[in-house]
Amino acid sequence: MSSTVALIDGEHHPSVVRGALDALDRERGLAGVVFCGGEEKTGAAVLEAAAEHYGRPIETGGPEAALRSLAAPGRAVVDLADEPVLPPARKLELAALALHLEMSYESPGLVLQPPPYAPVAFDGPKLAVIATGKRTGKTAVAGHWARLLLDRGARPVIVSMGRGGPPEPQLARAGTGLDDLVSIVEAGRHGASDYLEDAVLAGVDAVGCRRVGGGLAGEPYDSNVAEGAELAAQQDRGTIVFEGSGSCIPPVIVDRTVCIVGAMQAAVRELGAYRLMRSDLVLAADWLDDGGLREIERFVTGPIMRFTLRPEPAESLPDGARVALFTTAAGPWEGLDPLVASANLARRSSLEADLGRARNENCDVYLTELKAAAIDTVAMHARREGARVVFVRNRPVGLETDLDTELLGLHDDA
Repeated sequence: MSSTVALIDGEHHPSVVRGALDALDRERGLAGVVFCGGEEKTGAAVLEAAAEHYGRPIETGGPEAALRSLAAPGRAVVDLADEPVLPPARKLELAALALHLEMSYESPGLVLQPPPYAPVAFDGPKLAVIATGKRTGKTAVAGHWARLLLDRGARPVIVSMGRGGPPEPQLARAGTGLDDLVSIVEAGRHGASDYLEDAVLAGVDAVGCRRVGGGLAGEPYDSNVAEGAELAAQQDRGTIVFEGSGSCIPPVIVDRTVCIVGAMQAAVRELGAYRLMRSDLVLAADWLDDGGLREIERFVTGPIMRFTLRPEPAESLPDGARVALFTTAAGPWEGLDPLVASANLARRSSLEADLGRARNENCDVYLTELKAAAIDTVAMHARREGARVVFVRNRPVGLETDLDTELLGLHDDA
């Protein structure tokens, strides 16, 4: 099988391009040539007689369509084009598509390989929640999806990966509580990893994994997610929900993927579009405007829907409680009127001052997201002050479409 697909433009003289194509064909085999535009040195007459000028036929119907028609796993897209036809941003769009089609992308000084995904020995649906950035609601959506499936009797288990995850995949059982989290901190481990939040707030078994690093296409430098998937498969569950970390994608093969977009630029710049292309459903944050959604639509084949996260206490608050609220992002918080509101849960240098304000206000309930410093700092402080700790659950809600119906439909189609 010919191993390369070449990208060319009309800013180069056909004779120059032909020489490069001939060399590429001799050295590696040429499956096809894709014309990406430009007419400084190439006119309609040249394109109509491409075989005469380039020595072979060329694809002129648009680079995306041409790449899809020439795609084959293991092939390389070799970029012989240049500015102004393919400026860096446009090159990376085509590189994202190449990687999505399981082809590598090569440009002078740059080689991108498609991320590897390990098979999972599990017969049930394998679902994934990924995102184009950090703090977009992955844990909230994964946990909500799992709760929906639990109510349907699908027996889900969540596998999450994080930058503070355990060295070996760790199983947290449904019903994990504050005392368990404090014990984890006292043992010198991270007590607010996403898998622990899943076990506490989603009420399902959850497997915690770790990852380090993050490539432009969402590939971690290293992770133990494949081992975590094996542990999840051993739990006799009906569905596995894999949860990404930041903009990293769980490195396992799944059946359906939901991608969350928190910021338009993170979604469409660099290789952000690769994540959109992998997705069967895109959830766009409610603050994205129509122009941003149109940008995203260029890379998406499935539905896009706006959604929001509605924070709510995971349990009822006592009447008259003096509440201090700790989150990773600013409000508003519908139905909550805390005496102290801190958005510094992930900024430890500023968190101490907020805890001091909670002490001065004699707060007796510390309401906190289960993130960042929630256990090792906020919960420990609350216990010293004799205050009660209540966790915040962020409930995802579709704005124009029923999100629950969409999520259950993806599971059923898997």
